[in-house]
Formats: sequence, C-alpha cells, structure tokens
Amino acid sequence: MDDCFIFIQKALDGGGAALVHCQAGRSRSAAIVTAYLMKRYHLGFSEAYHRLKSVKQDVQVNSGFEQQLCLYEAMLCEVDISSPLYKQYRLTKISEKYPELQQVPKELFATDPTNSSSSEVSYRCRKCRRILFRGSSLLSHPAGGGAQAFGHKKSSNLTGEIQCTSYFIEPVQWMEQALLGVMDGQLLCPKCSSKLGSFSWCGDQCSCGRWVTPAFQLHRNRVDEIRQLDVQK
Repeated sequence: MDDCFIFIQKALDGGGAALVHCQAGRSRSAAIVTAYLMKRYHLGFSEAYHRLKSVKQDVQVNSGFEQQLCLYEAMLCEVDISSPLYKQYRLTKISEKYPELQQVPKELFATDPTNSSSSEVSYRCRKCRRILFRGSSLLSHPAGGGAQAFGHKKSSNLTGEIQCTSYFIEPVQWMEQALLGVMDGQLLCPKCSSKLGSFSWCGDQCSCGRWVTPAFQLHRNRVDEIRQLDVQK
C-alpha cells in the first residue's frame, strides 16, 4: 500500500492521473484507492470508503481487505511490521491455515534475545534467569469481560476483579521445535525446562476474559521483568 500511495501521489503531483485497476474493478483496486484516500486526507476507513462509493457505486471491498484497511487505520496509515497490531493480525492469518502448513514461516519468530544485546525491557525465567523475550514481543489485548466471560464454567469463586495473569507474546525462536505439527502444547524454558505457560493456535482465554487467537502465553508468576535503570554518579 505504501508503494501504491507513492505511485499515485507522484502522478497527481505531476499534473497527471493514475489508473488503479484489477480484474473486476470492485475489490482489490477499491481497497488501494480507499487506502490512498485514508492516508492522503487523514480519513478513517468508513469515511474514505464512503467517499469512493459516492463516485463509483459498484465497488465492494471484500471482508478480508476491509479488515486490513481497519488495521491500516489503527496503525495511522503506516505499514509497520513491528507494530503489535500487525504482528497479531499476521499470527491470526497463519492460525487459519494451521496445521496444514508444513512449517511456521521463519520470519514469524522474534529473535532469541540471548542472541542479541539490547537495553530494551527483558523478561527472564524466574527459576534459571534465562532471557525469554523482550518488551517488543508483547501483544496486548483489550480487557475482557471479567467474571461474566467465564459464565460457561459455572464457577462460584469468580469475581469482577479478574486481571491478566499471563503475558501474551509473539512466538520466539526458542519455541520453534515445540510448535512443529501440533495445535497446542506446553511452553517450557529452553534452559531449565520449567513450565512457563502454553500455546494454542486455536486460541485461549486470558484470565481477564478476552479470547486471544492464536495464544502464546507465559504466566506472570513464572517470569521476571527486568528493566535497566540509569544511575547518576
């Protein structure tokens, strides 16, 4: 979408025009023009799409492209592959094809933090202190419905004060072997093998009530957050 925006804008700045086309002229091309309007005029998806439909009534962006355009809006009309929103979207699309995939794409895994140095916030195994992931791997989610979201479990000890008790993250390189060919399983520390959490390509429910798909979760009570402090001499 960024390349298309630059191409269209260059044509218009030069006093010309750009032909945006696809096979039927209804979905793919309409998605690109909508993205252009969003970025150029700082519009949300709904308003940009409405403006396009007002001049070409037969456009019909498919649901998959609509989802991507909403993501584009949430990322402030920048294709940012480091954004947690983008990472979660990418993981969700991969989960729709799993386990038919022969393997998980390598680029989906975050670099093992033991193989790189960084001042970023890190998270270590509480037992052996092995670094497991960095702050940039965290995938946040909106708070769920609390106790009401667990009504199907018919538990009498649930309250409205349920909070997130796990970190949901992108997969990290040390997880690769555990994910091969299975839909779910445990996540163990790659150094001391203590149980850290679990994963499920079908998704899992956070303690706050939100359903996260796919879910790669490490329990907070098994992990320590490490921050570097600037100490003035």
